Amino acid sequence: MFVPQSWLTETLDKCNPGWSVSTADLDAGFVKVGFEIEGVPQPLPTITGPLVVGQVMEIEELEGFKKPIRFCHVEVGNDNGELQEIICGARNFKLHDLVIVALPGTVLPGGFEISERKTYGHMSRGMMCSATELGIGQDHSGIITLRPGTADPGSDAYELLQLDDAVFEVNITPDRGYALSVRGLAREIATSFGLTYDDIAVAQELGNEGEAWPVTIDPETGADRFIARRVTGIDPQAVTPWWMQRRLLLSGVRPISPAVDVTNYVMLELGQPMHAYDVSKLQGGITVRCAQAGEKLVTLDDVERELSVEDVIIADDSGAIGLAGVMGGASTEVGEDTTDILFEAAHFDSLHVFRTGRRHKLSSESSRRFERKVDPVVCRAAADRAATLLMEIAGGTVEPLLTDVGDISLAAPIVFPDNRPSVVAGVDYPAGTTRRRLEEVGCTVEDTPGEPGMLTVTPPTWRPDLQMRADLVEEVLRLEGLEQIPVRLPHAPSGRGLTPEQRRRRIVNKALAYAGYVEILPTPFMSNKVFDEWGLAEDDPRRTVTTVLNPLDSDYACLATTLLPSMFDVVKRNVSRGQRDLGLYGVEEVCLPDESTRPMPMLPTNKRPSDDEITALMAALPQQPLHVAAVLTGLRDQAGPWGEGRAADVWDIIEAARQVGRAVGAEFHFEKADLLPWHPGRCAAVYLGDELVGYAGEVHPQVLEKCGLPARMCAMELNVSALPEAYHGQSPVVSPYPPVYQDVALVVEKDVPQADIAAALYEGGGELLESVKLFDIYESEQLGADKRSLAFALSFRSTERTLTEEDASAARDAAVTVAAERFGAELRAI
Repeated sequence: MFVPQSWLTETLDKCNPGWSVSTADLDAGFVKVGFEIEGVPQPLPTITGPLVVGQVMEIEELEGFKKPIRFCHVEVGNDNGELQEIICGARNFKLHDLVIVALPGTVLPGGFEISERKTYGHMSRGMMCSATELGIGQDHSGIITLRPGTADPGSDAYELLQLDDAVFEVNITPDRGYALSVRGLAREIATSFGLTYDDIAVAQELGNEGEAWPVTIDPETGADRFIARRVTGIDPQAVTPWWMQRRLLLSGVRPISPAVDVTNYVMLELGQPMHAYDVSKLQGGITVRCAQAGEKLVTLDDVERELSVEDVIIADDSGAIGLAGVMGGASTEVGEDTTDILFEAAHFDSLHVFRTGRRHKLSSESSRRFERKVDPVVCRAAADRAATLLMEIAGGTVEPLLTDVGDISLAAPIVFPDNRPSVVAGVDYPAGTTRRRLEEVGCTVEDTPGEPGMLTVTPPTWRPDLQMRADLVEEVLRLEGLEQIPVRLPHAPSGRGLTPEQRRRRIVNKALAYAGYVEILPTPFMSNKVFDEWGLAEDDPRRTVTTVLNPLDSDYACLATTLLPSMFDVVKRNVSRGQRDLGLYGVEEVCLPDESTRPMPMLPTNKRPSDDEITALMAALPQQPLHVAAVLTGLRDQAGPWGEGRAADVWDIIEAARQVGRAVGAEFHFEKADLLPWHPGRCAAVYLGDELVGYAGEVHPQVLEKCGLPARMCAMELNVSALPEAYHGQSPVVSPYPPVYQDVALVVEKDVPQADIAAALYEGGGELLESVKLFDIYESEQLGADKRSLAFALSFRSTERTLTEEDASAARDAAVTVAAERFGAELRAI
């Protein structure tokens, strides 16, 4: 929030006469109570030279140019009585208006020097200035015009403009919506400097003899208060006084007209968003309700918006006239001929305002405050303040009528130990510190009857963030100074090391990293359409996903049931940037809802949940096993002087699965599988015993094409949570005796996997069989159309003695016997 230093100083000076500090001291005061100032507080830009008040006496419209040009004669208090000739392109002034004039010799911000010059066929001896040209705000829609009687022509404009001011940009965190106002910031500064503070949000005695305007609130909207105050007979030609224009400009708000400027000024001053209606344009009573299907509204930014049934709107008999808490409608906008004004000061539900603004991609100063919660009590004071200011500026009469609909709910008291801040901070604060500090932020503090040392604290209506004891502790520590809390490093208790799950995860990470894969961090979200791109069946269990209600990206609103979509996205991003040879892996949890997964009500936050509540909550959560996924594309063995390199293939990704298994002491076996997104002829199901733990293989070409991925890409995904936890590695057994090698060729059915034959040989060969390696596959007509020959190299070794050929042959025959019994294998002569 932008706030001029002079505004804060004037507010606090009313109850602390003569108080003033330097810009640097005020900056330090904000920091002391926990507010961050964005950058260095900016003084207004320096202007030198003759800057005076002028009065427009003659206006000549010049024709024949691309844009409207005016040749003006301006009274600037010259001794000889001559009028100053000035060329100007602005259209927002008229005869006899008071303006700010930079005479020749004036240097404006940015080093722009004003001089006499001929332009548009006339001599221009000066410039009438806008707020932007003077460095006061960003409004360049027209020049500054002053109310009649503000100053005499020729008066020095420096004092009028107050160019010695400074503007603070205060960073307001979402939990401190009260600080989006001079009222809230002044209270904090008063606490920082130990000053007296009197609340400036005070309702005035303007009368409430009847209803200012009929108003009804639909309970479904969440709105709980609506104040309406009416001002009649105002002067539509009135001009907002410079002091108000100046504060609005420095706060980043463009002045428009007295009625609109008053609502913006009160919003900045008290933090209560307001709206002004042209009474002549209202049709019937006002209703706060939800929009109807197909209903439309043209907002003040001249955009026609199609409303949702979830939008909360302000409506009259004609239909919608405003988005509640976000922006008003054009149909009841205050115009140049408006004489009767109805002020609205309401309290809307912050969640409804947030969702409406996000739905329409519309943000305003009003919605920004409602989203951070507004004090419901300040509505009456804001309406009275706006009505009084408008009457002072534009005349008219404040009608002694008031509409006040709705009820205000007060915060629940918090029973709070007086010494709790001292216990939390480890600082012995003096007695009474807790009470004093909480009263400074507006809390009502009383002794709790029958409980010595306990305080009953009722937070003020403007502090909805104070809901529990921890919030009150934070306030006391913040105001006492966080720098007063000593820094003490905690003593780490003796631990028990990593858990088995943590050790297993580290082992898997290291196994793939040592194999040359690069780790990435898979996102927990996946695209809503990814499974449609893959072509998964509608009953595929991976389609049963958990949807996030308020996702960061509406296109990625599903929690991942597989890591592959995230891995594929990373591959696509890298390939698009020219990195084609990739070996990536990621380890992350996936979310697998089942029949026990269900929504749970919000648990209380002011106490520890019961054991039954925790048990029910845990049972309602989806399963979240840890998965590991890897992808390979491009060259697995890089090209170089040694050769052309080798492209990654399905056996590389299967080996990656084996490496994970060996790392945790699990011996996988593989079976042919058909599961998208893998290629049906190049996909292996990975089993640990009888349990399916994952898949590995080449990705289906159609999936690669639809996802924009490189051809022949391979992928693997395993359920790490299903792998052993207690494996601690093993020491290699080195035998000092030589091995004995023998080869066998076995004729089997073609559909018998070679891995099953190898497993049978290992089982039959016993402890003497050291290794089994397939080195040849032979097919011929003599063997038969459904037969093939698998040739294996067997290595036998003992750790106790040198084996003889007879020992090796006996073990070989035992191995072949098991293969024959299990798969009908027949020994073929080599």
